[in-house]
Amino acid sequence: MRKNIAIGADIGGSHITCAAIELESGKILRNTISERTVNNQAPADDIIGVWADALAGSLKKVPFENVKGIGFAMPGPFDYVKGICYIRGVAKYENLYGINVSEAIAKGLQVPDDFLIRFMNDASSFAVGEAWAGSATKAKRSLSITLGTGFGSAFISERIPIVDGPLVPKIGCVYHLPYRDGIADDYFSTRGLLGRYKKITGKELSGVKELAALSSSEKVVMDLFTDFGDNLALFLAPWLSGFGAEILVIGGNISHAYNLFGDVFENRLKKENCSSEVALSKLKEDAALMGSAYLLDDGFWKSVQHALPLM
Repeated sequence: MRKNIAIGADIGGSHITCAAIELESGKILRNTISERTVNNQAPADDIIGVWADALAGSLKKVPFENVKGIGFAMPGPFDYVKGICYIRGVAKYENLYGINVSEAIAKGLQVPDDFLIRFMNDASSFAVGEAWAGSATKAKRSLSITLGTGFGSAFISERIPIVDGPLVPKIGCVYHLPYRDGIADDYFSTRGLLGRYKKITGKELSGVKELAALSSSEKVVMDLFTDFGDNLALFLAPWLSGFGAEILVIGGNISHAYNLFGDVFENRLKKENCSSEVALSKLKEDAALMGSAYLLDDGFWKSVQHALPLM
């Protein structure tokens, strides 16, 4: 029996989304999509239980004998080789610290000992998904970023995340790089935008969607997005050019407001002599699912071995 299906699992801050994906075609079997809300402050057993229940929801929709394994798009810190969670000091999943998620999921699903369960960083999974079946399919080299709760990024060459070497920052992502009086993650994120709005107006908003809705009535909002786009381009241009990225793929919640900062962003890139094409994510929420499922592709799995311990 051909094992031509992989289950992709995207672990978000308060949810899990799973789906069965055909490895040869890259097609998501839509009837297998399974989602659950997760209390990220719950005890470890409860979190694993919800994840296992969501995965079971996808698995039962396909012949088990055709399933090659499960791939997880997982936030860090995490041992992506051994499947052990090391999240600590943030307000999510801290009770999973030290837990071998691979073993716990295998036990929860009662799968055979040889059933494959693999892990990759969530930002890398997003980027790999876009390179496999999204906006970066025609590019040999790409940079994909997610602008949302945090500032995710991954440099990709021939579908493989590049996490070391002279052409990329340490650990192959940019969120931790110094920027202004903090790091890039503080500035190019939802909390960064909303924080600057609150500092100027004294008003607290719930999200970027609410902020964007004020753009036609409050000049300060347009100024914020203009500043955001200009500075994002200044920050990324040296890395895009140095890496030789043919395309930059942009995803995440803030990308839904691209009409408010996209022109400024792309014009600044050109002024900085950066020739990378810019595209919004084609796959959107499906990108990380696709990238995680791709962990079950034999060629990709062999090639990504070097990168996993460094993520």
